[in-house]
Amino acid sequence: MDALKDLFVNNRNWAREIENRQPGFFSKLSELQAPNFLWIGCADSRVPANEIVGLLPGELFVHRNVANIVSHTDLNCLSVLQYAVEVLKVKHVIVCGHYGCGGVIAAQQNRRLGLIDNWLRHVQDVQEKYRGILEKTPEGTEREDRLCELNVIEQAVNVCQTTVVQEAWARGQDLTIHGWIYRLCNGHLRDLGLCVSSNAGLNEYYQVSYKIVDWPVPQG
Repeated sequence: MDALKDLFVNNRNWAREIENRQPGFFSKLSELQAPNFLWIGCADSRVPANEIVGLLPGELFVHRNVANIVSHTDLNCLSVLQYAVEVLKVKHVIVCGHYGCGGVIAAQQNRRLGLIDNWLRHVQDVQEKYRGILEKTPEGTEREDRLCELNVIEQAVNVCQTTVVQEAWARGQDLTIHGWIYRLCNGHLRDLGLCVSSNAGLNEYYQVSYKIVDWPVPQG
């Protein structure tokens, strides 16, 4: 219980620091939520969405799940996406994975972990789709990193293909989908080259996608 009490102490200290830096911040925040960004990321506790992009509460709408998967049957994710796009009118949807993702690695190694195996089947589908590229990548960390990248790209494409995004583009809404990845050991984000604002842009991306995903695994 003492550890939980500490969380309340931490909360009060955090709130005090925010209010000292920006007097009236919380009273303004409680009146309106108007973020420009939706972040779809991994549930990993080492990837705090707001902090790694330097945004305050209210500036980033967030959905997280194991291995940052966007499934067309996941009503939780789709509901968040619809609310962000149609109600909050976000201008950017960022799918962000991270290197060393336990879910991706478990899927790659075909580990049996229980109920989550069904969820990670989505990552195994990505692995099968890009088997040729993965087999050309050295085994170990490099291959794991490559699958983490490919998974981000495929999930970002899934976002583009949802009815929510398709309808937004059809009515001319300003909305761009991005695929990023985060490196835990240095705190750096990397843009994976997927930046799509229309169906025409998605088709153009598909024409060059294999060149993009066949990059050397970066160290930064």
